[in-house]
Amino acid sequence: MRKVMKHRAWLLAAVMLLPALPLLAQQGKKAPMNIIFILSDDHRYDAMGFMHTIEGLQTPGMDRMAREGAHLRNAFVSTALCSPSRASILTGQYAHTHTVVDNDSPMPDNLVFFPQYMQKQGYQTAFFGKWHMGNTGDQPQPGFDHWESFQGQGTYYNPVLNIDGKRIKQPEGSYTTDLLTAHTIEWLNKRNKQKPFFVYLSHKGVHAEFKPAKRHEGKYANIPIVCPPSMYLTVTDSSKSFGTHTAPATPVNYRDIPQWVRRQRYSWHGVDYMYHGTIVFDDFYRRYLETLQAVDESVERVLDWVKEQGLEENTMVVYMGDNGFSFGEHGLIDKRHAYEESMRVPLLCWAPGLVKAGTRIPEIIMNIDIAPTFLDLAGIPKPAQMQGQSFTELLRGHQAPWRDKVFYEYYWEAAFPQTPTIFAVRTGKYKYIYNHGLWDINELYDMEKDPYEMNNLIRNKAYEQTGKELRSALFNWLDSTRGLLIPLKKPAGTRFDNLYRGTY
Repeated sequence: MRKVMKHRAWLLAAVMLLPALPLLAQQGKKAPMNIIFILSDDHRYDAMGFMHTIEGLQTPGMDRMAREGAHLRNAFVSTALCSPSRASILTGQYAHTHTVVDNDSPMPDNLVFFPQYMQKQGYQTAFFGKWHMGNTGDQPQPGFDHWESFQGQGTYYNPVLNIDGKRIKQPEGSYTTDLLTAHTIEWLNKRNKQKPFFVYLSHKGVHAEFKPAKRHEGKYANIPIVCPPSMYLTVTDSSKSFGTHTAPATPVNYRDIPQWVRRQRYSWHGVDYMYHGTIVFDDFYRRYLETLQAVDESVERVLDWVKEQGLEENTMVVYMGDNGFSFGEHGLIDKRHAYEESMRVPLLCWAPGLVKAGTRIPEIIMNIDIAPTFLDLAGIPKPAQMQGQSFTELLRGHQAPWRDKVFYEYYWEAAFPQTPTIFAVRTGKYKYIYNHGLWDINELYDMEKDPYEMNNLIRNKAYEQTGKELRSALFNWLDSTRGLLIPLKKPAGTRFDNLYRGTY
């Protein structure tokens, strides 16, 4: 009888516990991480207030991310160009693998974007902003439950947004950066609160031609223009002057500056004829910084929303640039080349429940690492085709096996023929640049002694072995990742036929 009574007592206790079982199962285990990824356009790695490299620049939102989260200070892109970099972010692959090698190459049908995996895991996903990957369309793409985009580069004011397949003209006077941020927060407020979320907020800012929000126009009218010392290496006209500049602190090798760099100085992407004379350098410099202000306000608004909702313990906000940008280094503007200000980008991570405030991560991070990291945080194993790796353990402050070099590739474009196809490899100390397809010189720099890349060591016998080892590493990488065959793409149309003056 006692055994029967004891059995009944255990049975009754078990029945009473049934409603609590799901809760008990979750105790000690956090819900999946929410992720908000903010991508800006052409934001160079040091154009943030806390970097103290641009006197007078204010970026309180980004400064807050660095102060309360992590600054990944050695972040690089595999290709410093919009479409290839964005494709690398979404696929976790190098440009020669996903083959979106320039801004006109179509997207292959077999590409799989990391949000598609997150959808299958139960995440609700949304995209807001600039797509510009492999085409100029604005149509909804795989992996996103909600979609808002625009065609091509878009406009800073009065955009037409494709919202879930329907093009809608936005109110007169509306500013795209503000719109995208407001629509992002509106969607977040309406989301299904029972599911984790991933949001991709992709700004047009700070892409040329720079147009700041009205409230920021003239904010930096009096900011000092301080030009990099390498800006004057290739100058041929002594009357040219752009603000103040500092004298080089390292030896300068004038002899071994590549000819393509010298010639590009007077071009669309050169300081002596920038954008074919439509803007002067000082205005270009100041408008860029003023246009950046709305992007920074977007960052802070997103952080504030997370805090207001009480989600900071289980939400990560990541800010990144799609590629860098030149402010006159080597006499150049824009990006594409393999110099530091082009291939290096800002990368910040704010996640109070995961990342210790004030974390500084020195390891080399790449854009191909974004997809594996986000999947890792979502509890999804890295797919076999992805070439990057998760840096989650680094964010947690743990030691982890990591790469000691970054590889870079850029493929010649008919629209901007002044820049050749370029391959490069950068370690913590050295950078080797292979200028492909033209009769010119390659480059080798000691990045510790020569951060402005002004002393090409390629002929220096003391560095010959270093150069050969880096060259071997570069071509071994291309070989092992099936990149030795340059992906040649058919031109998308006749847009640039006038460049060839009647040839075909």
